[in-house]
Amino acid sequence: MKYLVWGLVVLLVVLHQDLWNWDNDRLVFGFMPVTLAYHAGISIAASVVWFLATKFAWPSDLEGVTKSASETEHSEAVS
Repeated sequence: MKYLVWGLVVLLVVLHQDLWNWDNDRLVFGFMPVTLAYHAGISIAASVVWFLATKFAWPSDLEGVTKSASETEHSEAVS
């Protein structure tokens, strides 16, 4: 799953360069330029990919480091 998330990130980087929309003067919903709508879609897709990255590709060994560091700081503050 981690490699799928990385593949989606690379795909988003490639799709972000929308050279095919530069000369397009159409409007979406009658008021929004198609390039702005395209980038709104890319932003939504990026948020979904970031959710997948935190859910499935986040290193599990970092959870213990953060927890033990906060426990150490708490015990030093108490004493």
